[in-house]
Amino acid sequence: MQYEAIVIGVSAGGMNALKFIFSVLPSGFSIPIIIVQHVSALSDNDWIKLLNDKSNLTIKEADEKEKIETGNVYIAPANYHLMIENDKTFSLTIDEYVNFARPSIDVLFESAAEAYKNKLIGIVLTGANNDGTKGIKRIKECGGLAIIQDPKTAESSTMPASAIAAIQPDYILSLEKIVQLLVKLTQTNPGSYRDK
Repeated sequence: MQYEAIVIGVSAGGMNALKFIFSVLPSGFSIPIIIVQHVSALSDNDWIKLLNDKSNLTIKEADEKEKIETGNVYIAPANYHLMIENDKTFSLTIDEYVNFARPSIDVLFESAAEAYKNKLIGIVLTGANNDGTKGIKRIKECGGLAIIQDPKTAESSTMPASAIAAIQPDYILSLEKIVQLLVKLTQTNPGSYRDK
């Protein structure tokens, strides 16, 4: 199976989780990664720059109508829902909050599931609400792969626990094991891992 995209949903505790993932994902990792991290509507993107400094990959905010390209990591801008169109471009909206959040994980996941079908990997990480549960369910319904962070290893266990209760995940893993699995599943050149 050749996967074409990875979507990640994360909330409370997310910065630490993302810092870990992107400090160890290798430079040869080519599949695009699209992320919703719950942030304040007034948040600037300084945290994305900090993340980018620690990463072997290019991390940036997603732009309206931007084409999704391999080797990039895209993050939903503050106060916008991020959706993926069928032509594999981004769409940003200021529609109503979903699960008290904008950006919403469910909005990204559900649109990604429709665009990528069984070529999609969905990942739910640490968080203090149930955003992402409907979305990861849709990913599974469309034939995609569902990976959930082991709630015992999450800073906030509510979000992964909610996802696990709703579906039969393909994998329930620690962050370290999730990174190892992604490298294995994507059959990428392992590249060089940074020391943590």
